[in-house]
Amino acid sequence: MEQPPPVRGCHCCHTHTPPPPRRLPCNPPSLRRRPPRACRTLSVSWRCRAVHPDLHRARLVDVTTSAASAAAAAATKPQDDALDRIGATKHAFKSILASLPKPGGGEYGKFFSLPALNDPRIDRLPYSIRVLLESAIRHCDNFQVTESDVEKIIDWENTSPKLAEIPFKPARCILMDNTGVPAVVDLAAMRDMMPKLGCDPCKINPLIPVDAVIDHAVRVDVAGTCDALDRNEELEFQRNKERFAFLKWASSAFHNMRVFPPGSGTVHQVNIEYLARVVFNEDGILYFDSVVGTDSHTTMANSLGVAGWGVGGIEAVVAMLGQPMGMVLPGVVGFKLSGKLRDGVTTTDLVLTMTQMLRKHGAIGKFVEFYGVGVGELSLPARATIANMSPEYGATMGFFPVDQVALDYLKLTGRSDETVSMIEAYLRANKMFVEHHEPETERVYSSYLELDLSEVEPCVSGPKRPHDRVPLREMKSDWHACLDNEVGFKGYAVPKEQQGKVVKFDFHGRPAEIKHGSVVLAAICSSTNTSNPSVMIGAGLVAKKACELGLEVKPWVKTSLTPGSVVATEYLKHSGLQDYLNQQGFHVAAHGCATCVGNSGDLDESVSAAITENDIVAAAVLSANRNFEGRVNPLTRANYLASPPLVVAYALAGTVDIDFEKEPIGVGKGGKEVFLRDIWPSNQEIDQVVESSVQTHLFKKVYESIMERNHRWNELPVPKEALYPWDDKSTYIRKPTYLDGMSMSPPSLPKVTEAYCLLNLGDCITTDHISYSGKIPEGTPAAKYLLEYGVEPKNFSSYGGRRGNNEIVMRGAFANMRIVNKLLDGKAGPWTIHVPTGEKLYIFDAAMKYKSEGHDMVIIAGAEYGSGSSRDSAAKGPMLLGVKLVIAKSFERIHRSNLVGMGIIPLCFKEGEDADSLGLTGRERYTIHLPTSISEISPGQDVTVTTHDGRSFTCILRLDTQLEVAYFSHGGILPYMVRNLASQMK
Repeated sequence: MEQPPPVRGCHCCHTHTPPPPRRLPCNPPSLRRRPPRACRTLSVSWRCRAVHPDLHRARLVDVTTSAASAAAAAATKPQDDALDRIGATKHAFKSILASLPKPGGGEYGKFFSLPALNDPRIDRLPYSIRVLLESAIRHCDNFQVTESDVEKIIDWENTSPKLAEIPFKPARCILMDNTGVPAVVDLAAMRDMMPKLGCDPCKINPLIPVDAVIDHAVRVDVAGTCDALDRNEELEFQRNKERFAFLKWASSAFHNMRVFPPGSGTVHQVNIEYLARVVFNEDGILYFDSVVGTDSHTTMANSLGVAGWGVGGIEAVVAMLGQPMGMVLPGVVGFKLSGKLRDGVTTTDLVLTMTQMLRKHGAIGKFVEFYGVGVGELSLPARATIANMSPEYGATMGFFPVDQVALDYLKLTGRSDETVSMIEAYLRANKMFVEHHEPETERVYSSYLELDLSEVEPCVSGPKRPHDRVPLREMKSDWHACLDNEVGFKGYAVPKEQQGKVVKFDFHGRPAEIKHGSVVLAAICSSTNTSNPSVMIGAGLVAKKACELGLEVKPWVKTSLTPGSVVATEYLKHSGLQDYLNQQGFHVAAHGCATCVGNSGDLDESVSAAITENDIVAAAVLSANRNFEGRVNPLTRANYLASPPLVVAYALAGTVDIDFEKEPIGVGKGGKEVFLRDIWPSNQEIDQVVESSVQTHLFKKVYESIMERNHRWNELPVPKEALYPWDDKSTYIRKPTYLDGMSMSPPSLPKVTEAYCLLNLGDCITTDHISYSGKIPEGTPAAKYLLEYGVEPKNFSSYGGRRGNNEIVMRGAFANMRIVNKLLDGKAGPWTIHVPTGEKLYIFDAAMKYKSEGHDMVIIAGAEYGSGSSRDSAAKGPMLLGVKLVIAKSFERIHRSNLVGMGIIPLCFKEGEDADSLGLTGRERYTIHLPTSISEISPGQDVTVTTHDGRSFTCILRLDTQLEVAYFSHGGILPYMVRNLASQMK
């Protein structure tokens, strides 16, 4: 096949991979260390390789020889010889490598000084862009990262509007188990491929630190009891023992990978409390911390000035293996904050307000950077809440530069004084430390927003999207409007005569009743809010005051508390407030992401029957970041995001159909009506408890023992082999098939001819719709598969928990009961129409029928296709079904990248056009007129699509970078990576 044309600047792979881990036959203990930095900076451009394969092979001999020599030399030099260790004697920017002195003498190490460039454009750059600049300078080898790339970033003000492409190499990677298991499965599969290509499998290892936190497997099966935590963990291990053993194997089989056991907390909370470096000091070289993670809320680390965002598992594998990630230099929204939050207003209220503002403003694919005196009024946990919800307001990052508040938080969470001093010295030396109340050089942003914090008011968001904010004072009227409105994001179309219907039922011998808007599930959950002591303490104080006034939650409301950190449990106990939360049913049920990802567990059978038999629009209130329909619980059609104190309040009220200002929350002691204002704590009350209860020794206590505290994990046996021993009978971990039969030669470019439409979808289709995480229902294709392998229904577990098995990923594609397919005339459910016969089939069954008939498939969608979680199963599932192409009005950033990574072509309708305006019904057959030569394909080019009935329209090819064009030519990221690495090893 023809190869891509030469392009200025090279994005290429490392020529050195570290030796495999100890305790394996091929990995003696003496070799288990990272290679010297000089060895890790040598590389060969994929662009050069693609165009000049013979030159690459010749150069590879020189480079690998140089790498070996550099490794030997660096091992014998003094530890303070930083110049040689980074190859700086020949580095393009060696002139700006400076020493960072310690106050008492000596030095912390060397660093690349941005001020030493003496370029006035740098002073005007947003802080977040400067992090990209430092990374590019440090990695500049004129192969993977070129001086031209550095210039593009310095000239950001002019190059960003032109969508300039740059390479980015993150400092580390974090994984959560639902998306991390498939990523590690891919790594294991790549190892398996190496011997077949004549290469050493033990060379497949992460080159950067990788931390996996098992946090998404736990489910709230048991709630409202003192033993809920232990019983849920026991059930978690029963269901997930095999996948846990796989991850534990990976932690010893792969170099540079660490796995935190179940019950450690959520990956994002562990990240900010423990993992985040803010500034790395490696081998005497200091540089900015940066991270990518297989969860879209990796952005939570932005609160500490750590540049980072969510990526799909396949992109994470690229980063782990030391490859640069191609990205478009983003625009930056400058968000100026002033004033201070009023008493009674929480950070949750603030972030829901910001989410609505930024969605309206437009932040998709952009960085958001916060500045102004108002930032100084926000605690670090408050900033973490805001940064966490970057995906919900559409941004790649929500960045807070480091200031004194951030340094104080680092000390609070147990970082040493010396480490914090080093961080401050480095940031000040690189002009990256912020003093909010002092004059600063004016920075340039792509666009601007401003908010006076004093104008924020209490609110919730829902009932189906996180950016549909509802002021608390308008909640009752908004709820009634939702009942009236036609079915949509803000409507249920309940007839007027049925809106007041009350359903009475028996709840374990007690009379109970529910109606439309009744709260049947209330959960304090998610790292978004449980990382913030002020709202957690606030929830405890609401519970305390409610207990003292004689209020209690109705027993048929399922209540739970799942903190994202064990530290939160410790300070709630220390303050004495956990006892009051327990009295209201908010016992600790897990330390992890449970309800917020859909693992809310079943409702009581009597409650479930009352809902389903009477078509009740029941409600859930949760302190999470997402409330897409069908995500939280299949039976809660209305789901509202709220602060933890409001979660407790709504649980007490038992309904969302209430005006808290005018109506009592309940009747307490002596028949006295109790209003929300009677149990709501003041900011001063909250601050006093936070100051006395949230202490450094709690963080140290938790994290000193975090790797040993789970006895079930400690007793888990794991394989010792370097290659994973795949079990063909396993229903959790299966070897993926998409690398089978791969050769060193890329395939011919795919053709999409006379393809049928598998689904015709509307706007805001989320990755929850595309790759459902919740419980596997009986009767579905996934359930039938599991029954064939002898799995009983009680052990089906969830789609998310079984993503290490592509048979489940494929059957779980579009399995959400709430997905609406226009081919079914707007009816919801995981079915579609097999167009040739008109049969209504499960989507999986229809896809298999199309494949057996030899037909290609496409998907048509509206705006914001693939919004939500970063799960790459939402790309793998459609690919395994046989989908070749997605045509959408617009894509969410991570999902579009994942589609490219799995070899699915993303196309966008032209501005002002969509399927409806073009008269497309989804019953047509589609042919995509792509060039047959890769040299004729360029990012963002126009592509003609024709249908069998003679229509023609033009779309935009959403391969956004030259690197993505290369991925496409190889059939996806993983085949590209395997061929690259294999070519280096030969």
